Amino acid sequence: MSKIGTITAREYLTRIKKKSFILMTLLTPLLITLFYSLIIWISVGQSTATESQHIVVVDPTGIFINNLENQEGIYFIYKDYYTTEDLLKSDSIDGVITIVSNYTIGQAFTPRYESMSSLSVNNSQRLERAFRNVLREQKLTELGIKQSAIDSLRSSVSINQFTVDPDGSTKKSNMGINTAVGMALAFLIYFFIFLYGVQVMKGVIEEKTSRIVELIVSTVKPFQLMMGKVLGIALVGLSQLVMWIILTALLMGVIGLIVDFNISDLHELEQLGSNTALTNVDLEQLQFISDFLALPLGKIFGVFLFFFMGGYLFYGALFAAIGSAVDSETDTQQFMLPMTMPLIFSIAVSFSIVVGDPNGTLATWMSIIPFTSPVTMMVRLPFMGEELNWQIYLSMAIMLMSIVAAIAVAGKIYRTGILMYGKKASYKELAKWLFYKN
Repeated sequence: MSKIGTITAREYLTRIKKKSFILMTLLTPLLITLFYSLIIWISVGQSTATESQHIVVVDPTGIFINNLENQEGIYFIYKDYYTTEDLLKSDSIDGVITIVSNYTIGQAFTPRYESMSSLSVNNSQRLERAFRNVLREQKLTELGIKQSAIDSLRSSVSINQFTVDPDGSTKKSNMGINTAVGMALAFLIYFFIFLYGVQVMKGVIEEKTSRIVELIVSTVKPFQLMMGKVLGIALVGLSQLVMWIILTALLMGVIGLIVDFNISDLHELEQLGSNTALTNVDLEQLQFISDFLALPLGKIFGVFLFFFMGGYLFYGALFAAIGSAVDSETDTQQFMLPMTMPLIFSIAVSFSIVVGDPNGTLATWMSIIPFTSPVTMMVRLPFMGEELNWQIYLSMAIMLMSIVAAIAVAGKIYRTGILMYGKKASYKELAKWLFYKN
């Protein structure tokens, strides 16, 4: 174990001292925060900076005169006539809509629009909505139906979800937050396995091609070398994750100060039903935070940490085995595709089918099978009640046994392949290596 510890420490310290590691660790949370801040800023700026458009409406039928409602940034002006020459001379008019004199409500409505520039998609939809509303009102009037009667038939339905614990207590549940948390954690594990698993494979290939491994295995066993490399890089990834969480929390704290958010406002949210004077509270923001805090965060973090490390150890050992079986990165393709297909399949199915039915048969089996459980279990976890905890424990137990089996299989391949040069390994050859005696 001391030799594995020495190799682990070497792999860990060598990588965390690299400038690329330091820059990626420090800049990633900042770049992500800036990216989403920019999107929000652009969205808000775009929504509040709509350019005003003045549209002349020439309606000889009289159906639309003084009946059109101004839309966002669109203002209607009614004229008896307005020519193209008038449009060219005017600096205040942006377009002209002309309606044919023989138009009736029962006909298809296709007015003529003239402008110096083409309509944008948003403005086109706004114009269509304004005319559509007038036509609907006119048709309802002909049928003797009031708009208020139609509006009274429309009911707003929003299901207020709660989860019931075995002790009878209830907690608020938000489907959107559950989905977002599950998908974010699943993608993080998927990204981590690929990023650091490939680093293990590349490290093994580099040591093998440079013949350094021949000197190393003279003092340590190949299995010890493999385990030290896998564990060392795992600690690098875990350290980076912890730093990302800390830096993200600090950035969120700064953002909270900027928007003047105080967690004590959640108590005001709870009292809002009996205190209508609380009008200065950002209810949507507080409700979002409240619903997020209602999640079993301790349970989610613990399970995430297990599958974060478990998924990497399972796949990391297999990546190391692939690296030992080839002489260059170009030779890894025949082995990489079959091994990574379950991961790709799990992320695709989880984000499409499992999210829609997190407790279905497919989701349950995929969260238990070790090749897909690290990703699928994360997507399911926010939706799982206490009565399904046995599935989590079963998945963990199977993952632990699978890690042991993967390390044993990878160790046999690594032991033989790490010292083999000049020969392209095949699946048949790998099968033989599994039965070689020490």
